[in-house]
Amino acid sequence: QVQLVESGGGLVQAGGSLRLSCAAPRTIFSINTMGWYRQAPGKQRELVAAFTSRGRTNYADSVKGRFTISRDNAKNTVYLQMTSLKPEDTAVYYCNVDTGRVNYWGQGTQVTVSS
Repeated sequence: QVQLVESGGGLVQAGGSLRLSCAAPRTIFSINTMGWYRQAPGKQRELVAAFTSRGRTNYADSVKGRFTISRDNAKNTVYLQMTSLKPEDTAVYYCNVDTGRVNYWGQGTQVTVSS
């Protein structure tokens, strides 16, 4: 069973920073898109940031200027650097990898921002 390994969530005060990591196994080839989604209690899962199939980046308007997505292709790893965190950023963050044929999700990592 293919697993995406996420790490880096936790509890932080408003204004603080966290860095999330997601490593995809090397058995996943031809990654099309790679990114992060989040789901807050009672809300739908939403895109936070992702690399498109052309290598460009997409960000949710709510995180532009505060979050930065990056990746290490040699390690099949994607990162999410989150700064100036706000209580409304509190959610479970999920890594997503899509090959065009198969869509993979991580188990989720909790990010809690206290006011």
